[in-house]
Amino acid sequence: MGPLSFQEYICSLDPTTLPRILRICAGVYFQGSVYEISGNECCLSTGDLLKVMAVVLQKVICEDTVTGQTTELPPTFKGKQDCPPRCPTGLFQPAPAPRPNTALWTPLPEGDGKQGLTLLQATERWDRQPQPLLCPAISPHSLLLHPVYEVHAAMHLRRDIVKIPSTLEVDVEDVTEEAQHIHFTRPLLLSEVLRMEEVLPAQAEILEGPAGPAIFKSTWVLRLQRGQQLQLHSCSRAQWVLASAPSSGRHFLLASAYQGQFRRRPRQFMGVQELVASLRPSQRLHVVVTQDCEGWGADVPPLLVGDRLEVQGLQGHGPETRLLCYRHGGEEEEGEELLLPLDLGGSFVEEMCDGKKYRLAELLEQQPLPCEVRVVAADPGLAQDALGTLPALRLEACLDHPVLVGTFCQGPAEGFEISPRWLDFSVLLSEGPVHPPAPSTRRRLVEELTEAFYYRLLAQLPTSPAPPPPRPPK
Repeated sequence: MGPLSFQEYICSLDPTTLPRILRICAGVYFQGSVYEISGNECCLSTGDLLKVMAVVLQKVICEDTVTGQTTELPPTFKGKQDCPPRCPTGLFQPAPAPRPNTALWTPLPEGDGKQGLTLLQATERWDRQPQPLLCPAISPHSLLLHPVYEVHAAMHLRRDIVKIPSTLEVDVEDVTEEAQHIHFTRPLLLSEVLRMEEVLPAQAEILEGPAGPAIFKSTWVLRLQRGQQLQLHSCSRAQWVLASAPSSGRHFLLASAYQGQFRRRPRQFMGVQELVASLRPSQRLHVVVTQDCEGWGADVPPLLVGDRLEVQGLQGHGPETRLLCYRHGGEEEEGEELLLPLDLGGSFVEEMCDGKKYRLAELLEQQPLPCEVRVVAADPGLAQDALGTLPALRLEACLDHPVLVGTFCQGPAEGFEISPRWLDFSVLLSEGPVHPPAPSTRRRLVEELTEAFYYRLLAQLPTSPAPPPPRPPK
């Protein structure tokens, strides 16, 4: 079979023979023309192959051969209820040769009026050229039916099935028999690879780099560009700690394997609500008032700078809920219990005497987050530890995500862990050899975050709503 228009080929196609492989021969959309199909840009060039997977009737354009008027019919067309009795509702019949001064549908042989074709049956008899039919529910004249199909096809290096209208102005040639050996390569997103652990390890070529703004301030992320060759070794599960440096406005992700040492720093609280949020079962919180706070009448005495409070827990329900605290007295004064309203202001700092040095894992085991720390010893395995120069670090929350462990083919000494939830892009897997990462491969234990990504992560935490990012200067 030689080349046919796409419309001719699809209308004469037997659906039971699918899938079929077509080659684009010529037409309006060739030589790299880009156009939009179903909301997606697609490019068909002469020589491109399509693997037709399914054909779905979308509509039928009904053309009146006398007036030239066209009507769009849905596939479910049944016609009007008031059709002439000799022509069943919405059924089509072959149109006889026209005779002068005779209505087209009345020379029909007696008895044929009880028979007819549904719209779907009529379109199935489409053979290269539409045949004239009669349907009095539409017109007294003969009609030509032009079906329009939606063709579902696979293309080389396209992730999704392409949906193409049969009216696309291209010529195609059926090459199914000679192209049986051709494999239509489908790109994968990293998120798909993560669910296909059986294909790893594998080499991968980046087809499209990450979209959207950057998330890490790291050089390895900049290398994730089109054409870059990667080695994807395995799927794993990584644990990070989200951290921020209040004095500098910088934000980080710390891997659980980070080997620096920390000392706890006293936490600061603005208002009674923050004291309530820091309460943990079986733990008492000791704070010192750092700013005078006016009382609320006789029930709530004022809080003075230097007052030492032991936060004990909540009492009451609903609007009457109060925070029970014990205020320690001076040398000649007795202590007293206070019931503080939750919307009371004030400024407090945690009272603590803990000079112990903690590893990250040990700190997380003993100290609920968030907490304030200072790095007193940098990680000895890092050539440059950005955390060692910071006066304070606030550990916000623990994050746990599945990741892909990989290295660069050019530069395998640098390893990385990618969470497709944060950084997803399309790759093409290949069957090239994959060498396991060397023991000396450097892992990223500290990632500095962009400000936008930090607030995005903060908003995803299951705790209280994240504060909005700072407004840009005017």
